[in-house]
Amino acid sequence: MSISNEIVLRPRFKRELNHDNASVLKIFEDSKKTCETYKIVRVDDHVFIRRPKHEQHFWSPQLHLEINEIDAKTSMLHGLFGPNPTVWTMFIFLHFLVAGLFIAFGIWTYTHWTLNNPYGIPMGLMLFMVVVWFGLYFAGRYGRAKGKSEMHGLYNFMEMTLKTNGIA
Repeated sequence: MSISNEIVLRPRFKRELNHDNASVLKIFEDSKKTCETYKIVRVDDHVFIRRPKHEQHFWSPQLHLEINEIDAKTSMLHGLFGPNPTVWTMFIFLHFLVAGLFIAFGIWTYTHWTLNNPYGIPMGLMLFMVVVWFGLYFAGRYGRAKGKSEMHGLYNFMEMTLKTNGIA
């Protein structure tokens, strides 16, 4: 698996499996009883694989697998690496907050400009929001880099689980 240096903060992959989705989902369901390294949760056609709570850190990733049925003998596995959903929600909230403040400061700057009042402070705050946005972006990149070895571990666990059961 290659995690390129693209702008993507939540890497994805997909592959076709020559087994029906019910049998693949059952393999992951059965592996959660024997695996002590990873916590596996299954909800319908979705499987979530993550480190146990006591081994996680703020940037720990999880692997979300969605296994969809194509026909009676094949299925499509969609994988998505991402941070803990709470961390992801916080990042999205902060991005919306920064975007909202940028727009508000932009309106404030425009108002001062049209009234021929000094607009240095609102313009400075608007530019500061751009700096904060870049800071959030690089924090996300740092988090992805910090969790990269765990992402490889999650992917290798998925591969081994499929190979051990004759699927991959």
